Amino acid sequence: MSDAYEVRVQGHLNDRWSDWLGGLAVRRQADGTTVLAGSIVDQAGLHGVITRIRDLGLPLLSVQRVGSGSEHPEPKDDLN
Repeated sequence: MSDAYEVRVQGHLNDRWSDWLGGLAVRRQADGTTVLAGSIVDQAGLHGVITRIRDLGLPLLSVQRVGSGSEHPEPKDDLN
C-alpha cells in the first residue's frame, strides 16, 4: 500500500522533472517554492525522492504524509 505525500522544496521546478521524481505532480507556488505531490510506495521510495532533490541542489523545506493511497486527500490551502 502506498502513502500520499507532499514534499516542498525551495525554488521552482519545471513539470519535466515529474517523471524523474517518481511521477509526483509538480505544483509551483507563488511563494517561490514547489510542492511535489503524489503516492510513494514505501520508505525506500521516499528516500529515493529526497536523494534526487538533494542531487538537484534544492533546499528541502518539508515532507508531509497526507494520507494512504486508498484515501483521496482534500486539497490544502497554501497558508502554512
